[in-house]
Amino acid sequence: MAVKVYVVYYSMYGHVAKLAEEIKKGASSIEGVEAKIWQVPETLHEEVLGKMGAPPKPDVPTITPQELTEADGILFGFPTRFGMMAAQMKAFFDATGGLWSEQSLAGKPAGIFFSTGTQGGGQETTPLTAITQLTHHGMVFVPVGYTFGAKMFNMDEVQGGSPYGAGTFAADGSRWPTEMELEHAFHQGKYFAGIAKKLKGSA
Repeated sequence: MAVKVYVVYYSMYGHVAKLAEEIKKGASSIEGVEAKIWQVPETLHEEVLGKMGAPPKPDVPTITPQELTEADGILFGFPTRFGMMAAQMKAFFDATGGLWSEQSLAGKPAGIFFSTGTQGGGQETTPLTAITQLTHHGMVFVPVGYTFGAKMFNMDEVQGGSPYGAGTFAADGSRWPTEMELEHAFHQGKYFAGIAKKLKGSA
């Protein structure tokens, strides 16, 4: 049976969604892996989103907490709000209490990717504080580490991401993921899928 990797994200302006697409491509490049993208429910009204200048949501299925149990591995993506995950993703995690009580996600590998507005806006604190959600579920955190290689040491251009996972800087919303950041996202998806495949094969 195929190894199922779910890429579950929240994206208000599309930056995290762009990373999610590349992560899915990377995961799908591993033989025997079936990757699928999901978005979590929006908590803001359309009127509020309109005033914030948010574009329409992409044609991506909305996941329910119970559907997480179908995956062999899950990558969670979200923008930061004051150095932590956005409230929409936190609300989704808050709705997984039933899974937590049964420890339905325990032992499943999980990864994190993210977007911040500035260089000091949470490229490390956002994933670091998000790990608590995975820990309470008993999930196995799979950081990308420095497996992306020499490109993680590149100082010639501004680039998001960290050993915790792929990332990008949105600035005022006008900056989009660079080629380097998208490569990092692809690599994370491929690396994570390889780990998920190994874990399922040894189960």
